[in-house]
Amino acid sequence: MNKITSFLKEVYEELTKVTWLGRQDVMRSTVAVSFVVIIVAIYVSLVDFGLTTGLKAILGGR
Repeated sequence: MNKITSFLKEVYEELTKVTWLGRQDVMRSTVAVSFVVIIVAIYVSLVDFGLTTGLKAILGGR
């Protein structure tokens, strides 16, 4: 039990040293990540569509 208490105290001490981002920084990062995810999703969808269409044309699929 002593080891668990000691560990939790150390965790708390380390968390007090952390510099947390402000709300505005978090919002900016969230928007940037969302934008990149949407762009990558569109790119992957277009590549998938192109490869599917190409393979159907080559293999004579429906």
